[in-house]
Amino acid sequence: MSSTKIAIFDTTLRDGEQSPGCSMYLEEKISMARQLERLGVDVIEAGFPFASEGDFRSVVAVANECRDTTIAGLCRTVPSDIYKAAEALKTARRSRIHTFVATSDIHLEYKLKKSRAEVIDMAANAVRIASENADEVEFSAEDATRSDVDFVCEVFKAAVENGATVLNVPDTVGYTLPTEYAALVRAVKERVVGDKNVTISVHCHNDLGLAVANSLAAIEAGATQVECTINGVGERAGNASLEELVMAMAVRADKMPYTNNIDTTQLYPASQLLSSIVSFGVQPNKAIVGRNAFAHEAGIHQHGVLSNPLCYEIMTPESVGVPKNSIVLGKHSGRHALIARYEALGFDLNDSQIADIYPRFIALADRKKNVYDQDLMALAPVRVPTAIAA
Repeated sequence: MSSTKIAIFDTTLRDGEQSPGCSMYLEEKISMARQLERLGVDVIEAGFPFASEGDFRSVVAVANECRDTTIAGLCRTVPSDIYKAAEALKTARRSRIHTFVATSDIHLEYKLKKSRAEVIDMAANAVRIASENADEVEFSAEDATRSDVDFVCEVFKAAVENGATVLNVPDTVGYTLPTEYAALVRAVKERVVGDKNVTISVHCHNDLGLAVANSLAAIEAGATQVECTINGVGERAGNASLEELVMAMAVRADKMPYTNNIDTTQLYPASQLLSSIVSFGVQPNKAIVGRNAFAHEAGIHQHGVLSNPLCYEIMTPESVGVPKNSIVLGKHSGRHALIARYEALGFDLNDSQIADIYPRFIALADRKKNVYDQDLMALAPVRVPTAIAA
């Protein structure tokens, strides 16, 4: 069975950062972008350049820092937005302008206050300008899953005619079901893309807990790019979780013959790094990267795992970068053990940082029997730009 390559578009730094509590300083964004590049994502959406000066600087910095990955900037179908994105991306080795406009009647009536004809003109004009100012252009029909299918296809046709090479079909409010989402993707493929060299992308939100399921259904229907985030962070209930999507394809390759560029051993370090940057971690029972994902308490499960891990584990901890470490950290632990554990958690600490952390770690270990990863993350330095620290 031949396999299809799926591009992974990461929007942790853009849609993910829009989550309450997920704001990042510039240096934190750069650190996360480096980890995303190590992970092997195909596209990093680094921000919304027109939204703020901070977002603009972030896109510029990530474009300068990450040279092996396509860097994208989001913008509305407004010329000033597009030119700002182009300016932020001008040093990127490979740049992508991602422009969007809503297509559902509820958005047209209450948010845009535009007619369908006006929206088609906006999309066409924006894509035309973007295609003159970036290596690639992606066009998104916001709220596509609550839009009239005929109208969505009409807007997409205008985008392709004016230079869009990626068409994104977002489930903006997490409303759709896998079967109907697959049908929408098939309609776009048959009625718009055909044999053209145009990628269909999907961007799912998790309001009904279906973001990953919808994304996988869309892939089976012909989408070849998936937009997702580390830990599933994002607006409201979040985006499709990158780690869940990638491991679903890896574990069930017998049913899903798809490949990608992700180094799965970097999934846990990426999850831990993001948790250390934002104001919250993942829930313990989170798939793939949660604290309990490879933990077994029930006696029957413990016996099965000890006999053969495959009894209850469909993937190994090592396959996603979870350290299988028998070293227990406590008040008698040395610096080498502490450094090794921080490295396993995705931290690259210098000598002065270790010198600051170690005595506080020993003091903590004196007060409690068990020192957990969450304790170590709390002891780690907060990444604050020099200008702010000063």
